[in-house]
Amino acid sequence: MEDSQETSPSSNNSSEELSSALHLSKGMSIFLDILRRADKNDDGKLSFEEFKAYFADGVLSGEELHELFHTIDTHNTNNLDTEELCEYFSQHLGEYENVLAALEDLNLSILKAMGKTKKDYQEASNLEQFVTRFLLKETLNQLQSLQNSLECAMETTEEQTRQELLEEDNQWMIQINRLQKLIDRLEKKDLKLEPLEEEINEGNTKSHIMLVQRQMSVIEEDLEEFQLALKHYVESASSQSGCLRISIQKLSNESRYIIYEFWENSSVWNSHLQTNYSKTFQRSNVDFLETPELTSTMLVPASWWILNNN
Repeated sequence: MEDSQETSPSSNNSSEELSSALHLSKGMSIFLDILRRADKNDDGKLSFEEFKAYFADGVLSGEELHELFHTIDTHNTNNLDTEELCEYFSQHLGEYENVLAALEDLNLSILKAMGKTKKDYQEASNLEQFVTRFLLKETLNQLQSLQNSLECAMETTEEQTRQELLEEDNQWMIQINRLQKLIDRLEKKDLKLEPLEEEINEGNTKSHIMLVQRQMSVIEEDLEEFQLALKHYVESASSQSGCLRISIQKLSNESRYIIYEFWENSSVWNSHLQTNYSKTFQRSNVDFLETPELTSTMLVPASWWILNNN
């Protein structure tokens, strides 16, 4: 048994040896962990499909991700290794270079403190145990405070992205409305040429409703838990006064869902995104989904909704 233990290196030792072999600069060992999590078949490298599954954020298109993949693949092997990931991202870290280095030191310090606590706590005096519990609690509070700050930053960047996409959708909606007006006029028998009229937008938020389409590819093993989380989300969202309807479509022979949500306006939708039940559902999807969900929004004339629901 002793010989067996000596010839089986631990994962920590393997990581340290690999990090040393690659001569990674301070803070870059995070990419060893990223590669391990993204490398689904454990072959030590990332194919494009593995890269896409891990790095897709619902904003970059498939073509943009493919272009990024080949930009990082400087060895031209159609696979990415840790060296290539580090080489690419090290050029774009900016202030996050210091953040990653600090996190690496923090991780090592916490692990060292946990080992010391596990070893000495039971034999410590009541006062020493009190101090240890106090320090553990305060360390946790500080980490949670940092996590809250990061979550706020993430929400801010996601909101900015949604606004940019919404502006693009609005431009398409204007063109669609103009096309619809032209079609309506062409269908009339008494079509007459009229002077060009200036389009007036009174900014009436009740003239349009928000249609949201969410596409989710669920991990097969987590399907049952996802369905429970989805049921709770739909029940909570449907009870909101600004929610007009939620419809769910599951593609046959696939663990893929498409959710259609109708909201009174974009403001109601944005407020809904900040609710606890919505954030809980989004956080759970990090574990349940194979790839980040794809979300698209469109403003639909409220008259269409009224006609279809009368």
